[in-house]
Amino acid sequence: MKPIEIEIERIKEQHSQMWEMVEQQVRKAFVAMETFDKELAHEIISREKMVNAQELVVDHYCENFIALFNPVAVDLRLMISLLKINNNLERIGDFAESIALFVLHQQTKVMDPELVKNIQLKKMTDNAMQMLSIARNAWDQENCTMASRVLTLDDILDDINRDSVKILADYSVAHPEHATEILHIYAVIRRIERIGDRASNIAEDTCFYLDAKELRHRNKS
Repeated sequence: MKPIEIEIERIKEQHSQMWEMVEQQVRKAFVAMETFDKELAHEIISREKMVNAQELVVDHYCENFIALFNPVAVDLRLMISLLKINNNLERIGDFAESIALFVLHQQTKVMDPELVKNIQLKKMTDNAMQMLSIARNAWDQENCTMASRVLTLDDILDDINRDSVKILADYSVAHPEHATEILHIYAVIRRIERIGDRASNIAEDTCFYLDAKELRHRNKS
């Protein structure tokens, strides 16, 4: 292998480690919230520094690659996309940490199953995990068509987020003693929706790398 190819493989390996860490953080955050597991929430928060450190590692490798090899065309798009995806993954990790902090400091018990059903929280978390999985597979398999599926799934999260406002407001009126916690639950829903937004950004960056195709600011029906 040529030196440039060896270095690209090294960067992709570090990038894969970042992916794995962030996906685990999100998955555990959803479990901690669903089961009201404060110990798991503590674990997520303690591992956040590792995610941040890995972001710096990937950035360092990409920046060094650009300085050493002065890439053009597809190699340059690869480095640009890796840097942007790395930042989106770090932000997704931040959202996972925020959900863990909710479990530790605002959540007082396992959520009311009826409320969870009405706001479609399980569907939302499952959808977010599916988006991350598809985005990662699309990147690994270099498949822009697969990446585009993430953008469609993001619409589902947007709809659930929008519909949850009235449901939570009505629940708060019926249960005023839980009004403050309900506000925090909505903040969690917004964070899950933002995870979807960041996964969509990653899908867009994947298509930019592969096809020099810009999907941002696309028109939605």
